[in-house]
Amino acid sequence: MNRSTNHWFMLTVVGKDRPGIVARVTSALYEGGCNLGEASMTRLGGNFTVMLMVQHEGDTASLTQLVATVTESLGLQLHVDTCALQGEIAGGLYHHQEPDVRIAVFGADRAGIVAQVTGVLAEAGLDILDLQSNVAGSADKPIYIMQIEGRALEGIPALESAVAVLDGKGIQVHLEPIDVMIG
Repeated sequence: MNRSTNHWFMLTVVGKDRPGIVARVTSALYEGGCNLGEASMTRLGGNFTVMLMVQHEGDTASLTQLVATVTESLGLQLHVDTCALQGEIAGGLYHHQEPDVRIAVFGADRAGIVAQVTGVLAEAGLDILDLQSNVAGSADKPIYIMQIEGRALEGIPALESAVAVLDGKGIQVHLEPIDVMIG
C-alpha cells in the first residue's frame, strides 16, 4: 500500500519480561522517524506486553522491519495493525475519560469468573476503562481479585443492584463512587 503521509498503527509486542524491552523498541521507532501516541505497557505473569500507537510514514511492512531486529533479538512476538473494525487506526489527541466508579472483586478462582462479573456489570451499564486482575491465596484455595475502574452509564444505583446479584453468588464486591472534580 502506498502511503504518502503519516498514518497511525497499533504495534503490539509480547514476550518474556526482561530489562531493556521498552528502551530498545522505542529507540528503534525513534531512529526510524516514528512518533508515539498512547501507550500501555504491563507485566502479566513472567511476560511483558507493550501496546503502542505509532505514527509512521511508511506501510505495515516498513514499520515491522523497523522493529523486527530488536523484537527477534529479545525473543518477542510482534504484531502491527493498520485498521480496526471501524476503519483505520485513529491517532491524535487523547480524550481522557474519567472513571466515576471503582469496583473491587474477590472470589474463589474458577473458570468464568471474569465473564460472569463483567457481564453482570455491563448489563447494568458499566463502561470499563481499566481492569487489573491477579490470583492470590494458596494453591488449594486460590482467590481471584479484580480491580475495575469505569463509568456508570446507567448510574451508581444500577451497579449497586448488579453487585447485590454477584454477592449472592459467592463473589465479594465492593463498589465505590469516585468523585470527579473538573476545573
